[in-house]
Amino acid sequence: MAEGRGVGSRSSQARTDIVQSAAGLMLRQGYAAVTFRAVAIDAGVTPGLVQYYFPVLDDLFIAILENGTDDLTARLDRAAASEQPLRAIWAYANDRAGAAMLLEFMALANHRKAIGPVIGRGGERLRQALVAALEPALERYRLTGPEVPAAAVVFLMSAVPRMIQLEESFGTVTGHAEMLALIEQYLDTVEPLTTEQKDPK
Repeated sequence: MAEGRGVGSRSSQARTDIVQSAAGLMLRQGYAAVTFRAVAIDAGVTPGLVQYYFPVLDDLFIAILENGTDDLTARLDRAAASEQPLRAIWAYANDRAGAAMLLEFMALANHRKAIGPVIGRGGERLRQALVAALEPALERYRLTGPEVPAAAVVFLMSAVPRMIQLEESFGTVTGHAEMLALIEQYLDTVEPLTTEQKDPK
């Protein structure tokens, strides 16, 4: 993770609120809505304070990316220790808010060249965390080996929901239900749902 992005303490509550407000604006309204003034209004601070922590908007966008990567990595660490790591990873992959945010950042990277490498580093870090979370599970289910590489399973589980969401935005849906059913069938084989999961109260 890059150090020293923006100024001021990285642990400051004001800084945290600013980053969270900017992320929320980006998710709700798109990256173009993230301005010093809009973020300040949403966070309940002055535009000057936003610029104190983030002199340029690139620094703010990078902070959103880095904070999101930190949060997701911690979530995946918990998934690795859970009783159903595959289902936890599948739930992460199907997080539509996360996928929408990624698409926003990909669009943003076309206009702000400093963003692309940060997306790449964060994506690689998350991919490695996913592989680390999955490998013990595949060994436990006796699915490991050259014919079932953890990295390939991770890529498949990550890519399918994102491609589905992208295609749905253009009205293409053929094969989506069948692909999801195939993955769910696989999960039912290795990590069957508990009674509580099947019939939540």
